Amino acid sequence: MKKIFFISIFCLSFFWFNTNTVNAQVNDGIYEKEHVPSRKRVKYSYLREADVMWKKRIWRIIDLREKINHPLYFPTQKLGDRMSLMQLFLWGITNEGLTVYSTDDDNFSAPMTRKQVEIEMGAVADTIPITNPETGEEEMQIIPGEILTSEIKQFIIKEEWYFDRQLSVMKVRIIGICPVRFFIKDDDATKTLRKTRVFWVYFPEVRRILANHAAFNPYNDAERRTFDDIFEKRYFNSFIIQESNVYNDRPINSYAQGVEGLLEAERIKDKLFKVEQDLWEY
Repeated sequence: MKKIFFISIFCLSFFWFNTNTVNAQVNDGIYEKEHVPSRKRVKYSYLREADVMWKKRIWRIIDLREKINHPLYFPTQKLGDRMSLMQLFLWGITNEGLTVYSTDDDNFSAPMTRKQVEIEMGAVADTIPITNPETGEEEMQIIPGEILTSEIKQFIIKEEWYFDRQLSVMKVRIIGICPVRFFIKDDDATKTLRKTRVFWVYFPEVRRILANHAAFNPYNDAERRTFDDIFEKRYFNSFIIQESNVYNDRPINSYAQGVEGLLEAERIKDKLFKVEQDLWEY
């Protein structure tokens, strides 16, 4: 009886050990990555209305086709613990309860559901006719839609530049981010490239998620900047498309096209620089 008991204990222990071995995750690296997942976003300094002596709202575009902006675009498919910025937004919506807002305006007034986001990304189920191999009859098969984050080629940034009289410096805070999707409709015979705004993300809300996920650093795999670092330290290239103005905040392309539009964007950029410089006497 004792012999049977010890054999049973040995078999159970062996089975338990094998189960744990199979379920254990293999570390794909030489050390556990603990720094970035446990990071907290750096809080903004307290800002009083009385301390803001000048303020300007700016809209700009980050074009992900520019080399410096590639860490925000790649990978186009999840690669280990690496995600693109758009994939991170979608992950946040599903797993962290991130709220995104309709692009009917940029005031964050109308929240969107995950289903609405999928529709905006073109992930709509389709039906195609197929022949049943058993009956030979034609049947309709439902093909689920697929979200292609590689179609996101731009991000619109809404931000506010202000001069803090308490610190005597010009600062900027991002308010919102909007992905822009470039696509060609399957049923479009002309194959016209279309673009549409998908949703708005309120930046102060998403910063917690951005601070816990690393973006790829092309110069050093051990020094991973977070997505929050990229935006706070301005590690991206962009161009201005709109500023707050008396004409209903009209965008640049409504009154200047082509080269004139580029020159107008540079004029606004130069004006931001001169505001701070003109406050000092040399």
